[in-house]
Amino acid sequence: MNGKSSASRRKFIKTSASMAASLAVLPDAMDVSVGNHVFSTNTETMATQKSLIGTYGEWASSLVKNIPALSFRNAKWNNVKTWQKEALAKTSELIFKPDLGKTPPVTVEKKYAYDGLDIEELSWQLPYGRPTKAYLLKPQGATKPLPAILALHDHGGNKYFGKRKIVRLSDDMHPLLVEHQEHYYGGKAWANELAKRGYVVLVHDTFAFESRRVLYDEVAGYSWGPLKTEGKSDADPEKTENIQAYNTWAGEHEHVMSKSLFCGGTTWPGVVLAEDQIALDILSNRSDVDKNRIGCAGLSGGGLRTAYLGGLDARIKCAVCVGFMSTWDDFILYKSYTHTWMLYVPLLPNYLDFPEILGIRAPLPTMVQNNNDDDLFTLPEMKKADNQLREIFAKAGAGDKYQGKFYDGEHKFDQPMQKDAFEWFDKWLS
Repeated sequence: MNGKSSASRRKFIKTSASMAASLAVLPDAMDVSVGNHVFSTNTETMATQKSLIGTYGEWASSLVKNIPALSFRNAKWNNVKTWQKEALAKTSELIFKPDLGKTPPVTVEKKYAYDGLDIEELSWQLPYGRPTKAYLLKPQGATKPLPAILALHDHGGNKYFGKRKIVRLSDDMHPLLVEHQEHYYGGKAWANELAKRGYVVLVHDTFAFESRRVLYDEVAGYSWGPLKTEGKSDADPEKTENIQAYNTWAGEHEHVMSKSLFCGGTTWPGVVLAEDQIALDILSNRSDVDKNRIGCAGLSGGGLRTAYLGGLDARIKCAVCVGFMSTWDDFILYKSYTHTWMLYVPLLPNYLDFPEILGIRAPLPTMVQNNNDDDLFTLPEMKKADNQLREIFAKAGAGDKYQGKFYDGEHKFDQPMQKDAFEWFDKWLS
């Protein structure tokens, strides 16, 4: 994304958020109970409670219980393993990831050394779409099995790039990638930095990003509106103006893709989870990886992927979720418009609040990093999410295995945050 459009987006989100977060409840509001749900009928109160969906916000929020049916915070759950079994089964049922079959063979397309690292360019073919491309980085000359990290790239409204957002493979980088790393990562390619500390790091393109992105030439049926492909071309894709135009188009295309996935009996989070688990299979099967010491991490869309992968796959022994932790209430009332369809699993909020998806992994080590001025969430709901996770880990007898941290600044994974995250990995995986 370019700096100008990114700044404009942040300004728009911040202005809207200041309106949305002004929640005033009048003391004389009257509550009406319908079944298990309670909501206000005071029209003056509802008029002052502004949300993304107007006066429907309070009602929509009331549909989900404060403590959902499968929440470990519910007094009926005392045994963490029993709860995990139930929560994992229901989440898996609703996310309904597609069956991708056996782990595909991996092609090593290129090997070279750079930045003190041995680098492999890899690819594998899933049952659908074009081949997945990936980079593997490890300390130069390393031979013995090492701990490993599945590094999950962000979304950022930028689907032209995927894995390239968090690596540096040569001195020559696309200017948009330089800008992206400066803005979100303190100028660092964090996958490289982690590999230098003694980890094998795998970074792959997930569904609909970079090597897996949808091409103009592959679609048909758009004769009008923002998805119209007439006059658009996949030629000369690395030109900055072409990348920016593609990202705008791909953002609009998310709505269509998500509807199609629902009609196909799956969900966007399910597809991404399935693809991330294939990458985890590939990483785990390598002879230079200690499969009992694997973690994952990512910012924003990568943090979202960490919540699902870390929560639902126990092979992830240590997880760091960065810049993606809040509650379903935050998304219902204030922030759904700032987020990708990669987030939403229909009906899941009836069973678990969003933080509790990641909480299924308790007592495995987990860090969540938040930014106090993150425009993608409201701070009170980020704090609620942190409290939920603290309660879950404490109840599981693993209070020391959870760290929730808050940093000054906007949406980012800068060098101080990276330092804390890397030290967390060192503590539990080294």
